[in-house]
Amino acid sequence: MTRFTIALAATSFILAGTAAAETIKYHATMNGASEVPSKQTQGTGTVDATLDTSTRKLDWTATWQNLSGPATMAHFHGPAAPGTNAGVIVPWGQNPTSPNRGSVTLTPEQVQAFQDGKAYANVHTAANPGGEIRGQMERAQ
Repeated sequence: MTRFTIALAATSFILAGTAAAETIKYHATMNGASEVPSKQTQGTGTVDATLDTSTRKLDWTATWQNLSGPATMAHFHGPAAPGTNAGVIVPWGQNPTSPNRGSVTLTPEQVQAFQDGKAYANVHTAANPGGEIRGQMERAQ
């Protein structure tokens, strides 16, 4: 092989890897009915997130309102399909306020949970320590 052929092959490989990387947008609508078990609450919320698959960086903005009291915790959980529970994969901090914005670098397994539709957002309150509102993170159009 000539140096040119090797350089061309290396460039093609790099460009192919770059083409595979993408930015994926996610959205969740949170409510008490989506909790497991479901909760009776006036609380609602939304989460919008962007995942850069090349850097595994996740950025999010979450908002909520009408909870039974102040949020005591909020997180992304996974991997779990709707109707099932899972452990915390990204905490949003103690006593978070709305709007809540954050950024984190995910592990490959956490990226897979988002890509498989098995990540969810959950906001907890003192009256509902297991979670008052929840929403599954789904790819946004």
